[in-house]
Amino acid sequence: MFRSKAEEDIYNILEENRIPYSYERGRIDYEWKESKSYIPDFFLLDNGIILEVKGRFKIEDRKKHLFIRQQKPWIDIRFIFTNPRAKLYKNGKMTNGTWCEKYKFKYCSIREGVPNDWINEKKRYNTINRILTEIK
Repeated sequence: MFRSKAEEDIYNILEENRIPYSYERGRIDYEWKESKSYIPDFFLLDNGIILEVKGRFKIEDRKKHLFIRQQKPWIDIRFIFTNPRAKLYKNGKMTNGTWCEKYKFKYCSIREGVPNDWINEKKRYNTINRILTEIK
């Protein structure tokens, strides 16, 4: 059912804590020289936050999220990494976490689970509806 063990771990955390969510509910379209779409891993139904679970954080994924942020800034995507300290490139200095900090994406480690402040964060009803209209 899940694309990775990390996604299954987040599923179990959400289930254990009875947190309303949907899993890969639909696609969010964005442009990348040609039309593309993105399937969010988890969409928190109470506040509209999208949880993107990552083991390897490939260049294509990083570009995709920058394009989405540029084109649809109302969409709140947050990353849950199996290892936020993993380097993006073999001999590079930048890690998953420092990339998120550079581009102002919130992130955490899967070992921490989903942060309570993310779960309890309230969003405006209009924002949630706007995101839901994006998901097809």
